[in-house]
Amino acid sequence: MLPMEDLPAVLLDLAVPHEDINELVALGRRFAGAPALTELLERSVEALVRDMGTVEVYSELPPLPDGLGEELRRWFPVFVCVAALPYVRAYHRERGIPERVARHTLADLGRHIAVHRRRYGVGGLSVPGWLRLHFRGEIYQLGRLHFQRALLGGRTGQAIRAAGLPFAPGDPCLSIHIPDFLGPLTPRACADSIAQAREFFARHFPDEPSRVAVCHSWLLDPQLRSHLPAGSNILRFQELFRTAYAAEEPSDREPVSFVYGNPDLDPATLPQRTSVERAVAGHLLAGGHWYIGHGWFAM
Repeated sequence: MLPMEDLPAVLLDLAVPHEDINELVALGRRFAGAPALTELLERSVEALVRDMGTVEVYSELPPLPDGLGEELRRWFPVFVCVAALPYVRAYHRERGIPERVARHTLADLGRHIAVHRRRYGVGGLSVPGWLRLHFRGEIYQLGRLHFQRALLGGRTGQAIRAAGLPFAPGDPCLSIHIPDFLGPLTPRACADSIAQAREFFARHFPDEPSRVAVCHSWLLDPQLRSHLPAGSNILRFQELFRTAYAAEEPSDREPVSFVYGNPDLDPATLPQRTSVERAVAGHLLAGGHWYIGHGWFAM
């Protein structure tokens, strides 16, 4: 376990909000003299970093025992990430990942703590499994977007092959994600990110040619064209992609979560201050549903 006197500086590097640092340092002291807790942390880190850098290997972490306490249960995944830092940093050095890219990527930990606080009013990680990608070297922040090293799925791979490209399910690809709290999704910002990704992955993962990018997001729902003004950032983002296939099941919780911070909010209570809020809430109140769009483009 990291010495407690070093923990605040490490948490700052990971963009953990200042208001949460004292609580984490106090909880970290509980590991001293608690062999069972330390052993659980060690097993969790071992499971996380096993096969470091391997794409789409989802090792299950040990379950958290009963009696751990609500506070430590909320924060335990953060301690796992902190303890895994030496391993992911070594992997980044091995691959020659620039320090700036590594720092911005791992700082997504702090962003997700902020997302948790916005949703629940307290710090923590609501989707700790998502951070596995960052601390296993599978995802990187390059400008406005995140690019995940991934493999083409069945339907997307088949759609790309049907379009005449020499790719198939299971081939390497880059999966694009759109993080919160990083400003507008402007065409210029997206173009810059994609240009960075072309150079970054060719240089640092030459053994893994990712010549196709995919995205699975409610932002690609074609219904947005009927609700947003022409030329909006979201519609310009959609124009980057060709449709792979249409989703069959509604995903109303996705836009509510990303726009308002909490997927469980009642649509009738949602504010409609911006064009995106009016689109999301108005469509739901009119009895409509939102769907995950599935798109791709050649890098």
